[in-house]
Amino acid sequence: MNRNNSERLFAEAQKHIPGGVNSPVRAFKSVGGNPLFIKHAKGAYLYDEDGNRYIDYINSWGPMIMGHTYGPVVEAIRSAAEKSSSFGAPTELEVHMAEVIKEMAPNIDLVRMVNSGTEACMSAVRLARGYTGRNRIIKFEGCYHGHADAFLVSAGSGVATLGIQSVPGVPGHVAQDTLTAPYNNIEAVKSLIEKYPNEIAALIIEPVAGNMGCILPEPGFLAQIRSLCTRNGIVLIFDEVMTGFRLARGGAQELFAINADLVTYGKIIGGGLPVGAFGGKREIMEKIAPLGNVYQAGTLSGNPIAMAAGYQMLTTLKNHPEIFADLDKRTHTLADGIHDVLEQKGIPHTINRLGSMMSVHFGKDKVTDFDSAKKCDNQMFNKFFHHMLNEGVYLPPSAFESWFISHSISEADVHATVEAVRKF
Repeated sequence: MNRNNSERLFAEAQKHIPGGVNSPVRAFKSVGGNPLFIKHAKGAYLYDEDGNRYIDYINSWGPMIMGHTYGPVVEAIRSAAEKSSSFGAPTELEVHMAEVIKEMAPNIDLVRMVNSGTEACMSAVRLARGYTGRNRIIKFEGCYHGHADAFLVSAGSGVATLGIQSVPGVPGHVAQDTLTAPYNNIEAVKSLIEKYPNEIAALIIEPVAGNMGCILPEPGFLAQIRSLCTRNGIVLIFDEVMTGFRLARGGAQELFAINADLVTYGKIIGGGLPVGAFGGKREIMEKIAPLGNVYQAGTLSGNPIAMAAGYQMLTTLKNHPEIFADLDKRTHTLADGIHDVLEQKGIPHTINRLGSMMSVHFGKDKVTDFDSAKKCDNQMFNKFFHHMLNEGVYLPPSAFESWFISHSISEADVHATVEAVRKF
């Protein structure tokens, strides 16, 4: 494929933007080579600046659940933009947005809109600390909750991709308040709670991890986490920035029948625009300003264009629950097809999948946590990534990222993807 325009633009970008990108994982540093510059997208496809077409398995890291330029969302954005891009004052649509989130997701009494998943997770932890009067938090190795200081300890996603073990600029005392445990290891969580009794404000977890590849919770793991938090007065935070409204109408809370105390959202609830939210139990949420004294604010929170796009997206998903069954079926076909081909070729691998999230790990062992993900043959993944890219299939440029499948992916697209794997 000719990628001269992308090469030219990347060279130019590096003169003005650190590393030539505005988010590190876009730099292709893990897989090698230079990033593509995207010109436009439609449905299941991306088109780069050289006119090459790619089947998209990133979908803007999750929010394009209906595919790119989904008509009702585009029209909602256009209509909202004609009224103004921002007011800095309340709007009726913010109320409707909160209502539809509460209708779809269980166990949410109050919702606060923010501008990103990072901001949602940061605010939820601050709220949990203010509510409990404690400072320490528990997170899991390889889980990524945004780039706030407290979360960059043993983080996945771009931090893992770039091989950064400790992050300069994060004060030591902040890192000391972040306790980490291996994902799916309930005994490690028990040990931390026993070691720091009455000191832990919150436990934050991706109920399905998506930042060390897609990794599923072992049976009973989330239920045990819920029980431990309840018994020890710890606020349980589900980071559903990836899973919310993607794995089910009510997200992971609905899928696993586990009620968190606080839930964070992003991505899908903006229909692809920058937005996030956190919500949960009334007694906790009432501690946030202006009701309480835990401060959180944002001039662009509840931005009218983002609310219009998000409301349209969530309304579509609420009114058409069959979308989730369709996504599950299509992703199942894709995963099975790739597995069969790699099996025939004798290439050791494991495929983790739930709903419309999946990832391919090259290795013979089961992948259940960050350590087992790191032990996979990630050099093989890099070769696989570039092969698929040359075949017109755009995968996450890191072995530590989940794939996201959109409703616009057709059976023909799935077949073409499997045939591309066959040539590997």
